[in-house]
Amino acid sequence: MLNDEQAGCLERVHAHANALLREDAYLMRTLPDASKIQEAESRLLTDLPERGTGIERMTGHLIEDVTPGLNASSLSTNYYGFVTVALYDQNPQVHLPDQTVASTVEDRALRLLMQLLRFEPATWSGVFTTGATASNVHGLLLGREYVIIQALRRRFSGLDPAVNVGAHGLIAACRAAGLESVDVYTTMPHSSLLKAASVAGIGRCNVHDVASCKENILFDMESLADLLEKRRDKSAAIIVISCGEVNTGMFATDGYESVLALRSLCDWYGAWLHVDGAFGVFARVLHGLPEFEDVSRGAQGLGLADSIAGDGHKLLNVPYDCGFFLCRHRGLAQEVFQNANAAYLNTGTDPGESIPSPLNLGIENSRRFRGLPVYATLMAYGRKGYQAMLVRQVRFARAVALYLHNHKDFELLPNSRQRGKDEIFRKTFIIVLFRAKEEALNAELVSRINNKAQVYISGTFWNSRPASRIAAANWQVKTERDLGVVQDVLTTVVIQWSVVQHVR
Repeated sequence: MLNDEQAGCLERVHAHANALLREDAYLMRTLPDASKIQEAESRLLTDLPERGTGIERMTGHLIEDVTPGLNASSLSTNYYGFVTVALYDQNPQVHLPDQTVASTVEDRALRLLMQLLRFEPATWSGVFTTGATASNVHGLLLGREYVIIQALRRRFSGLDPAVNVGAHGLIAACRAAGLESVDVYTTMPHSSLLKAASVAGIGRCNVHDVASCKENILFDMESLADLLEKRRDKSAAIIVISCGEVNTGMFATDGYESVLALRSLCDWYGAWLHVDGAFGVFARVLHGLPEFEDVSRGAQGLGLADSIAGDGHKLLNVPYDCGFFLCRHRGLAQEVFQNANAAYLNTGTDPGESIPSPLNLGIENSRRFRGLPVYATLMAYGRKGYQAMLVRQVRFARAVALYLHNHKDFELLPNSRQRGKDEIFRKTFIIVLFRAKEEALNAELVSRINNKAQVYISGTFWNSRPASRIAAANWQVKTERDLGVVQDVLTTVVIQWSVVQHVR
């Protein structure tokens, strides 16, 4: 698996770490010189490369340009600030530009990520999270604040409200606004959205599925508009777009116009528009490729949303845990997530600083250096590298889907017999959902496949029946190599099952 270039990079990193750890920790400087920080900042990427630099140049850049600008929080015995343990552990959640380049690296990583996903960095702000679950919590917390403020303004003829959730709490703010609830309208929501609604005090019972039909993730726009109108005096609303449903990879919108219609409803009713894009937001990387027009269309128009949740540890293929949250309302985020009366977390920077302290944009006050792997991989692969990776993943998923569609012992979900091969091919993203036609085999299918230890899949339920799920998100996938393995495993499982049934 390891080629000579990769092996050489690992050897270089090992040598660098070994040299550092052999230094006298008692004598090591706790903070880098100001000149080192400035030099590190000057050498950071400002734009996503069209073609990546490769891992050798990326490794050299991190060792030679970035690490001299980091503090020695986990290396020096005399650093008595944040508690850290790894070689270059940092707490980038607190922006300390005169002590470390860490939060600047993360700011650049977010900007490169926005460029990859075709969101304008001048319009959006962002923060790294533990994953899309935490990012959905962020989205509902900000949405909750925004929609209650809008309700207060309607009630008091446009005056800026003296009450808000962040300062006075959800109950007091809702009472002042004359609201009975905050409702979330979505389609085929991921379980994390229900968890986020619970954490945010909205309540799982106030998450409503307004899909056009049972196996279709698209919004029923007429029903949604009716609900918003009927509840406008008693409830504030958050609309959530499921961009890449967890079991099928399907998209809740099918182009710019459908997102624009949702945006128009939000503007009219004072609602917040959030995107759960853990998987699907990366379909934006396929923009302009005719072969993937149908799936890329599902991620069009997302720039009209107020906030977006995404996962780095999925299609970005960086280590757990890593998610990201993007938002077009930085001021609102600072109102909700501000750290009042925490003098020891005061950055002491100029109020006009272009990089706000991330601790005032998200839930966490301290966390690991999540942005560093993101920055490194975006530099190494670039836009074309990530596009090529996703192309391989989608092609593999489509090949598996067509194989299952044609197989006499398996059923491709959903509605495979109502869709022709062309539609299956065009609309498959990276997830393939299927079941065995024989119910008894289907009940054991996931365990029988995984017990072969050649491929690993996950189990789920579709229409209250067990189903199997293949998510083609691995960066190493190759259709010409991996499709045959999947076919062999599935064939073996069916044959062995049939033999057992015959013996019985």
